[in-house]
Amino acid sequence: QEQLVESGGGLAQPGGSLRLSCAASGIIFSTRSMGWYRQAPGKQREFVATISTGGDTNYADSVKGRFTISRDNAKNTMYLQMDSLKPEDTAVYYCTAVRVQGGISIGSRYWGQGTQVTVSS
Repeated sequence: QEQLVESGGGLAQPGGSLRLSCAASGIIFSTRSMGWYRQAPGKQREFVATISTGGDTNYADSVKGRFTISRDNAKNTMYLQMDSLKPEDTAVYYCTAVRVQGGISIGSRYWGQGTQVTVSS
């Protein structure tokens, strides 16, 4: 019963902010590397950010300095704080989880259903 459920998407103005959440269930959250990807109309799904089991983060160049990924292991939840939003951030945002051990991904990668983020004036 692995499940990832995104929330927090919606409409924001350019320069505004949104906070996305990804609630995980059916997994040992602390053993999972977590991340966010997005897919804009007419484009392929692209990497946004990841956070390791130990809290190490990586970001796509396009969002560095504007987005912050975090996790709360006690709540089995990952977050994406999006500030200084731009129209090009418009996309469906997906959370993802994969089990890691010794720095190696093992087993299946899981995806949420996605949440729509629209940045427009």
